Amino acid sequence: MIDLKLLRAEPDVVRQSQISRGDDPAIVDQVLEADAANRAALQEFEVARAEQKSLGKLVAKAQGDEKQELLARTKELAAKVKQLQAEADAASAKAVELARSLGNIPEPGVPAGGDEDFVVLRHEGTPRDFAAEGVEVQDHLAIGEGLKAIDMERGAKVSGARFYFLTGIGARLELAILNAAMATAIDHGFSPMITPTLVRPEVMSGTGFLGKHADEIYYLEKDDLYLTGTSEVALAGYHTDEILDLEEGALRYAGWSACYRREAGSAGRDTRGIIRVHQFHKVEMFAYCRPEDAAEEHARFLAAEETMLKALELPYRVIDTAAGDLGMSAARKFDCEAWLPSQERWMEVTSTSNCTTYQARRLKIREKAEKGTEPVATVNGTIGTTRWLVALLENHQQADGSVYVPEILRPYLGGVEYLQPLG
Repeated sequence: MIDLKLLRAEPDVVRQSQISRGDDPAIVDQVLEADAANRAALQEFEVARAEQKSLGKLVAKAQGDEKQELLARTKELAAKVKQLQAEADAASAKAVELARSLGNIPEPGVPAGGDEDFVVLRHEGTPRDFAAEGVEVQDHLAIGEGLKAIDMERGAKVSGARFYFLTGIGARLELAILNAAMATAIDHGFSPMITPTLVRPEVMSGTGFLGKHADEIYYLEKDDLYLTGTSEVALAGYHTDEILDLEEGALRYAGWSACYRREAGSAGRDTRGIIRVHQFHKVEMFAYCRPEDAAEEHARFLAAEETMLKALELPYRVIDTAAGDLGMSAARKFDCEAWLPSQERWMEVTSTSNCTTYQARRLKIREKAEKGTEPVATVNGTIGTTRWLVALLENHQQADGSVYVPEILRPYLGGVEYLQPLG
């Protein structure tokens, strides 16, 4: 949730934020009206409550008819106080509900526009010239089936469309990527975590995932629990309603979990193979830090992600995501996109977001300050996931059907340098 003090003082900043995100700026005035009504109702309640306390003292000293009159007045006032409290609570709930519908305010320099309006910051590595090498490019599914690493047919038979089995070397390769990702995260100062994949509604809502993309989330109505699409959700909820000690620096975690996404609205997109699926695994970095350190922490996350991509010897580019493609919680997001030879395009393989104090305000995560407590900032980023198999298989395919194994993965695969197709 954004800072209501900022909203009251600089509503035009928030209006411009809404416009840059492609959202309705009129909601800003609705929030301001609800906030003003809330404060007015609260003030009226406090005046009545103070009068009630004052009458209570007079009743204790009064006698006879005077006391009876005061008691009658106290009874009337008690009913009024109860009504005013209910009105104040309702006004507060409405103000909070409206305020939570506002997305985070993008950082200065974030491009305006939608998912096609990103800015390319740089390219790293050079895509191979497969034609010059005499390699007939295959997509990741054809390669995976040749290695007996991916079984889509039986995945669909067991669970339906967009499900799959990773078999044999496919399962080992995913585990190699995730273990290498976790080791890299640890080298960058993150503590490993295995996280829950079912969370309470207040945690899912607190992270900002129940906004306009809520239809992508699996919900278990009988249990009132949500299946997470990233361990970011569980890690954000880990310190809910706590006061953190950040004297020694940021708290950094790396969560390994299964992830679930309904992929609502993606009909017809990347239906072949494992690019866009309902279930996958991921290692997600997450940090709690001071707001003034969030941008530097964000850069740290991007550096960790790039360490992994370079170790996997993948050509990639880094983009600065446009405001309309940020998601509710992010104030800035950098994506790393690997080259996809079979489609001759760039494919997102990882992203990192600076959520400033947005999630922490919603989840009541604070640190001690000179005047009480202040919300902390949160940063998240992916350092390894199932989708990386796609980029790995396609970029490292060889003319004979084998696949080159980058050095970072070899210790997890018995030291092999090439994966060989099976007849």
